[in-house]
Amino acid sequence: MTNDMVKTMIEDMHALAKLYRSRAYAPYSKFLVGAVVKGANGKLYGGCNVENAAYPVGNCAEASAIAAMVGDGETHIVEALVMGPEGQICTPCGACRQRLREFASADLKIHLADPTAVLQTITLGELLPMSFGPENLNR
Repeated sequence: MTNDMVKTMIEDMHALAKLYRSRAYAPYSKFLVGAVVKGANGKLYGGCNVENAAYPVGNCAEASAIAAMVGDGETHIVEALVMGPEGQICTPCGACRQRLREFASADLKIHLADPTAVLQTITLGELLPMSFGPENLNR
């Protein structure tokens, strides 16, 4: 894949995350998040956070994107992007780091963005060192 193709894919991921972030339902925290995961099939799947008055039953943007991917029949994530508020790096919460780990390896690139740009790229292994994954159960 050429550098231009990689740049275009990240731009597409950013645009989709921005769209989903604008659709987030966060009347309590006002903290809007959009996320996109790219499946091994090349498709992009978006999600947004959806809060609930009973706080623990809300959905994170990453969980929503992963559910859309799995619902489409894909079970492997090859790239991800998480978008929070402008000027702020928003990393996946601990639960979403584990959710990502279920469908990706430690070298998964996660782009951390705000609505204007990608601010940082990090691997899942850096966010979740010494992780527990499906292979731990298959030994």
